[in-house]
Order: sequence, then structure tokens, then C-alpha cells
Amino acid sequence: MSSNAPGATNPMLYDPIPEGQGSTSKRNQFVAALGICMAAVSGGTALAWTSPVLAQLVPANQSDTSGLEHESFLLTTDEGSWVGAFLAVGAFLGALPAGYLSEKIGRKYTTMSLALPYLVSWALIIFANGAGMLYAGRLVIGIATGASCVVAPMFISEVAETSIRGALGAFFQLHLTVGILFVYAVGSYTHWVTLSILCAIFPVLLIVAMFIVPESPVYLVKKGRRIDAGVALKWFWGPNADTQSALQTIQSDLDAASGDAKVSDLFTNATNRAALFISLLLMFFQQFSGINAVIFYTAPIFQSAGSTMDPAVCSIVVGVVQVVMTLASSILIDKAGRRILLLQSSFIMGSCLIVLGVYFKMQNDKVDVSNIGWLPLASVVLFIVSFSLGFGPIPWMMMGELCAPDIKGLASALAVMFNWTLVFLVTKTFGTMQEMLGSDWTFWFFGAWMMVCTVYVFIKVPETKGKTNAQIQAILGGKK
Repeated sequence: MSSNAPGATNPMLYDPIPEGQGSTSKRNQFVAALGICMAAVSGGTALAWTSPVLAQLVPANQSDTSGLEHESFLLTTDEGSWVGAFLAVGAFLGALPAGYLSEKIGRKYTTMSLALPYLVSWALIIFANGAGMLYAGRLVIGIATGASCVVAPMFISEVAETSIRGALGAFFQLHLTVGILFVYAVGSYTHWVTLSILCAIFPVLLIVAMFIVPESPVYLVKKGRRIDAGVALKWFWGPNADTQSALQTIQSDLDAASGDAKVSDLFTNATNRAALFISLLLMFFQQFSGINAVIFYTAPIFQSAGSTMDPAVCSIVVGVVQVVMTLASSILIDKAGRRILLLQSSFIMGSCLIVLGVYFKMQNDKVDVSNIGWLPLASVVLFIVSFSLGFGPIPWMMMGELCAPDIKGLASALAVMFNWTLVFLVTKTFGTMQEMLGSDWTFWFFGAWMMVCTVYVFIKVPETKGKTNAQIQAILGGKK
């Protein structure tokens, strides 16, 4: 008997559990998700990095650099905006190769390899001597962040059992917010080079974690390595898991799919087209909720509310709210379901944006708003709470849930590229929109999109809670 066959010589493979009678353990699935999400924490640090750093490198008044003499170089306002924007450009470029790599060398090694661009970019940033090296560093870290957005949600959706797939799916956004909070908290009180050195810890943790976590069972079955897939499942789901049934389900999901997907399959097959279209629209609404605009504005809104809070503290408060509420979402998501959380999210965010618009309009019209200073503050906090419960984590998670196994890599890559294109557009045009339309109409513009979104989710987005991949594909196929 070969040493690779199930039996006493390889007890991990010997499966004495009768089909349908196993019991699973959730612990290692959480451990794996935590490890994979070191890529998300790294991405979160990259996203938030500009917030404290540009305050140190871009003089508020270009002609007055007092207080910044100790910096080896400074940036103009325009250079500062490009330091921010290059991340989105890199993320766009990183998405497709990540989808391709994850099919070629597997989810595990693709995730592990992300540590390399993260570390290279932090090195470029730490040793930067001018805008050029910062641009290069931000472009490379963007590539790693974009790639993380594709591989991490996909990897997690493939190792989680149905009952906790939602909770683990929300881990990705949760860890992004942890990375953001880390930068807000540390960046406010340290020099930007020190902050960058500390951020480089997370990619190192990612490498360590990926040595422990096995390859995705779905990928292994796809490559014809059923025995390895069985071993991986025993690790993820515990030694008493019914791996035979699980492998059978994976195999039948893969058989139902058409093998290796071509780009045309995304558009010619009605089920795939529905999955892609819903994924793209959820990404569109996530960015057109104006979340970046609201976060960008938090400090001024807090100030106009008469709060004397230091803007740095105000950012930390927002960061904490995001982490706590995204954590709440990961607990609620498998109980309440995806649809209800998306619907509350778009409706409440739309309402908050309309209120903010009215407040700024009154302020512009010189109406005395001093007695309702709490209103914009309450709107911003409520907005961030409902975003974190719904449109923050769920589009990333549903992207992994809606797609059939054969198109998952490709569809995820397209959805992520689309998301980052929108991030770039919204962040780059936000300042211009404000100058041309004023704050009131800018907030109403995003508010209107949220109302459209509420109707769309109500009519078109299916509930995926507790459903297997085959059931989700059937719903998507049958509705059309």
C-alpha cells in the first residue's frame, strides 16, 4: 500500500467517519481566516497611511514650512494627492495577476507571496528621499493591496463551512478596519518613518501565518489532488469532519462549472453574468455611498459641531466605531442574513447624507446652526455604523459567495479592479465636486445613489445566508 493511501500509516487520511455523521470544529477556520487576513491588515495600513503622513509632509500653507524644517523633504499639495492616488492605480493593476496566480500556484502561495510587494514598498517608503520614491512605494503597495482584495476573500470563502461563511467573510473588512485604526492611533503620535517601519510588521506575520495554514481544499480538488484536499479539510474542519461528503460537494460544484473559465464565460452564461453584475453593482454602491467623502470630512464635521476634539482623536474614534461595528456585522451576518443588512445600510446612509446636505446648505445660507451642531456629528457616526454593518463587509463577502468556482478568480479580479477604479474616481473628483457643487449638493449626490441602491438590493440581490454554492447558482440561474 502506498504511503499516500488512506490507512493506519497516514492517520490524517483514514476517515472512519460514516458519511453524513461527522462533526466539525470551527477553531482552525478562525485561525486560518485570521492568518489570511494579515493581508487585509497590511492593506488597511496602506489605505490609512496618507492620513497622518500627509499632515507631516504637506505644509498647510505652501509658502510657510515652519515646524517642518526637520523633514528631509516636503511635498506640494499636488504631489500629496498623487501619493494618495497611486495606491488605487496599483490596486487596479494588482487584481488580475492575483486572480491568475491563485489559479496557477494556489491560494496559499499567492497569499504568502503578497508579503513581498508589501515589504518592498515599505522599504521604498522608509528610505524615500523625495516624492519619486514615495510614488513607487505607493504604487507597489497598491498592487499588494489590490491582490489581497482578490485572494483573501476567495481563500476564506473556500475554507469556511456554510454555517460560518458569512462571519468569516466579514473578517476581511474587519481586518482592513483594524489596519486603518492602527495607523490612525500610531500615526498621530509618531514620525511617519517610524509608522512605516511598524506597518512592515504585518506582512512578516502574513508569511508566518501562511506556513501554518494549508492550501484551499477547493484548489486541491481542482488540481486532482483529492488526498491532499482531504488532509487540508481535516485541518480546517477538525479530525471528526465528514471529509468524504465535503469532497463530494466540492467535486460536484466543480463539475457543474465548465472547467477553466474564459473571460467570455462571464458574459455568455446567464448565471455567471448575474453573479458578476450583482458583484460589480455592490462594489459601485459601496464607493458611491460616499464613504471616502464622509471619512475625509470627519474632522471638519466634528469641528463644525462645536467639538473641541483634536482631529487625530476624532480619526481614532471613527476607527474604533468601524472596527466595533464590522465585528458586530460578522456576528449578525449569518443570523440576520445579507439582504436585510444591505437594505438598512443603504437606507440609513442615504438618510444621513441628505441630512448632512441640508445642514451644510443651512450653514452656507448663513442660518444659525449652532443649536443643532450635534446633528452632523450624529449623522456621521450613524453613517459609519450602518456602512460597517452592511456595505463595508458584505460586497467583499458576496463576491466570493455568488460566483461559481471556475469563474471565482476572474470575476473577483474584475470586481476588485472596478472597485479601485471607483475609489480613484471618487477620491480624485471629490474636491472638484465640492468646489463646483458645494458640500450640500455633493452629499445629496451620494445620497441619491443610496436611494437607488436600496431599490436595487430589494429587487435584485438574492439572500445567500446558509446556502451552498449549488443553491446560489440555481437562484441566480432561475431568476433570469
